[in-house]
Amino acid sequence: MQALLQAIAQAPTPPDAGRVFHGRGGLHPGCEHWALDRFAPVWLLTAFRPATEAELAAIGAALQQRVGSTEPLNWVYQCRHEGRTETRLMAGTVPSPHEVQEAGLRWRVQLLEGQNHGFFLDMAEGRRWVRAQAEAAAAAGKPLKVLNLFAYTCAFSVAALQGGARHVLNVDMNRRALATGQQNHQINGMAAGASFMAHDVFSSWGKITRSGPYGLVILDPPSFQKGSFVATKDYARLVRRLPDLLPPGGRALLCLNAPELGSDFLHQLVQAEAPEMERVERLPNPAAFADATPERALKVWVYQRNLHAPASGPILQH
Repeated sequence: MQALLQAIAQAPTPPDAGRVFHGRGGLHPGCEHWALDRFAPVWLLTAFRPATEAELAAIGAALQQRVGSTEPLNWVYQCRHEGRTETRLMAGTVPSPHEVQEAGLRWRVQLLEGQNHGFFLDMAEGRRWVRAQAEAAAAAGKPLKVLNLFAYTCAFSVAALQGGARHVLNVDMNRRALATGQQNHQINGMAAGASFMAHDVFSSWGKITRSGPYGLVILDPPSFQKGSFVATKDYARLVRRLPDLLPPGGRALLCLNAPELGSDFLHQLVQAEAPEMERVERLPNPAAFADATPERALKVWVYQRNLHAPASGPILQH
């Protein structure tokens, strides 16, 4: 636990939302089960095996020493172990509503309501890339139309609209997550550019296809969600739809956060199901999420339709 305590004492504080300690990356032997995040003004400690009361007391003392007497200590402990999640408010309070910022945008988060908090810190580079692509397309006079599948709380959508996308269709089965996504658009002043569809993509593609084509399609499904999505059998069903959704030159952002599945899993799927899609690049993960085994970490790949099309430059809406 010493590496975690040292990070609490010495690591830079993210300006608003970010990871402070990433034990799961395997760079701190013996601390693989710890993660510490900052969702200002709250610290969130996640453990992937139960912590002892002595460990929690030591961590709480380290956090108190860090904040000193200049501000109240607010921290939450969450344990994820054997399919169960326990969340405890250890000190202070959690704002309600709780909003954090990244790259000039505001996001609603819920640290006391289950495993998913509403905002994935490790996808910061994906959001930056989407915004940059939307900016480039808008500057070229061809503002993007975007399809955001498995949209969750719609962070990609807000980033795209910030960059100048003309419209984003957000699709997710989870109505509550989409409701938070609508709030994220409203608090950032971007409600007019988005639409929301509470829909199981595997039940029908008709409405989604008819609203296309899209200059950018984002696929960010869960790696395993019982009853709705299992990457090993369902990701192929998404990939084979890409040629129907994208015009020549359109791009897809393929995301995979399953440690047991490497990039080759995605590449083989694309080759088999959508051979006209060309691999462009893998986006880097934020430095705070550095991993000793990158193929076990989050994988975000850019593909482009039409193997003979340029592999760089703005995405144009045809």
